[in-house]
Amino acid sequence: MTKRENYASIREIVEKLGRTDLVEFVDHEVELLNKKNNAPKNPTAKQLENEKLKDVILAEMGDKPLTITEMQTKISALSELSNQRVSAIVKQLVEDNSLVRTVEKRKAYFAKA
Repeated sequence: MTKRENYASIREIVEKLGRTDLVEFVDHEVELLNKKNNAPKNPTAKQLENEKLKDVILAEMGDKPLTITEMQTKISALSELSNQRVSAIVKQLVEDNSLVRTVEKRKAYFAKA
């Protein structure tokens, strides 16, 4: 059961008992849940940094397909990052159709779309 469902059950029980003060409390808690769920979600600092790195990758990618490791050596902004992080960023670019992924002999290569 979710928190909202629990509050609905509690509200029914409290309402039958005639406790208006507790009904108001439960209604207030449900309002807080609604506000929390509808709050605008801002990207994290890492997500903003990743967006900048995506632009760098697209700008510095040549015509030749590269592996993740080759990208890290060729693109200086990626040299300090882990292989897994670069892979995750490149995967997002593939999902956005900015890069194309091809596999040759069990090795993944990425090129501009």
